[in-house]
Amino acid sequence: MSDKLFSDDFNPEPYWWERVPRPDLGAAPPPAKADVVVIGSGYTGLNAAIETARGGRATVVLDAEAAGFGCSTRNGGQISTSVKPELGELTRRYGRERGAAVLREGHDALAWIGDFIRREAIDCDFAVVGRFHAAHNAAAYEELARDVEGVSAEFPTDAYVVPRAEQRHAIGTDGYHGGAIFPRHASLDPGRYHQGLLDRARAAGAVVVPYCPATAIRREVGGFEVTTPRGIVRARDVVIATNGYTGPLTPWLRRRVIPIGSYIIATEDLGPERMAEVIPENRIVSDTRRVVYYYRASPDGRRMLFGGRVSADETDPRISGPRLHAEMARLFPQLARTKISHSWAGTVAYTFDELAHAGQNDGLYFAMGYCGSGVSMASYLGMRIGQQVLGRPEGRTAFDAVPFPTRPFYTGRPWFLGAAVAYYRWRDGLGG
Repeated sequence: MSDKLFSDDFNPEPYWWERVPRPDLGAAPPPAKADVVVIGSGYTGLNAAIETARGGRATVVLDAEAAGFGCSTRNGGQISTSVKPELGELTRRYGRERGAAVLREGHDALAWIGDFIRREAIDCDFAVVGRFHAAHNAAAYEELARDVEGVSAEFPTDAYVVPRAEQRHAIGTDGYHGGAIFPRHASLDPGRYHQGLLDRARAAGAVVVPYCPATAIRREVGGFEVTTPRGIVRARDVVIATNGYTGPLTPWLRRRVIPIGSYIIATEDLGPERMAEVIPENRIVSDTRRVVYYYRASPDGRRMLFGGRVSADETDPRISGPRLHAEMARLFPQLARTKISHSWAGTVAYTFDELAHAGQNDGLYFAMGYCGSGVSMASYLGMRIGQQVLGRPEGRTAFDAVPFPTRPFYTGRPWFLGAAVAYYRWRDGLGG
């Protein structure tokens, strides 16, 4: 039965790679010396590299895989403020002033990425389309309405709630209990955006070295020694930009991020009329579940791109694809016979406090932990970390003063993930 869901030209790679395949940058060894070594060539790493290279620092970017192989070209291309805890929760944790400052960073990140893409003339289908954030039950709607009212009093978001009786104007399903519209949220093509960053980093003089993992970092007088299979690079500064792919190279950071697989399918071409029935205003969509679903139309408005977490344990996209299709069909019965053209996965990094983090540890700069909402925040914090490396005061962020928590006995392998996902899925099912 599952096999019949896949189209004849099914591709198990990201839909975004159809238009922008992973680039061939050759296999030259990295330079023996640099001012800055950036480990990771996703949004965080490339934005940091653009800053440092344009600031006159000799910059080398290392990646264990092809440039942009990770979640920077595997995400859904949805752009929000990226901060999950609401203002009330942030205030309880850190006080009113710091909590508001953290939330403001999310709003700044959203505004910054649009300005940056326009300023750099990156052709990536960027559009401010708005988001419909759907309430999965009545209680979630009431909570969402309170949150929208509370944030709007502090920040000019233009957000407004849509009751269930009116939601058909926003989404072609009765499977939700209303929701909220955030008009300033946006979308882009992740593959094309990444390629734009890569082109600009290299044009600024950064050397990007794929298939060259950093295997060890050793502090030495005046900087660091970074070991790779193709040689050693000595540098004054090192930026860790590995997010969901953080491993034993940096154990302190590995203990603080939880790698979680996120899965997406693309449907076969449905045509613009059919997609307009499903998502009438072409907004991006997410919901209030803890085990969240998120989806949108493809940039050309012809396919559904439907993502979420559908397995308590990591699984193969050929298995996750039919599960995502079943959830899509539950919400949109009119898509039940639609076939899957692409099914893929990427690894995001959650944190124990559901916040991104950036700063320094033991002399190493880092930014990571975007909790599945990293398009704008990864880019923004990468840029800020690049400014910190250059010693510029504008590089400081509200995240610098926020502790980066871990848990006892956690070493980077999320043994608890299956039980946690099962629990939150059970919680999501409560409340009608």
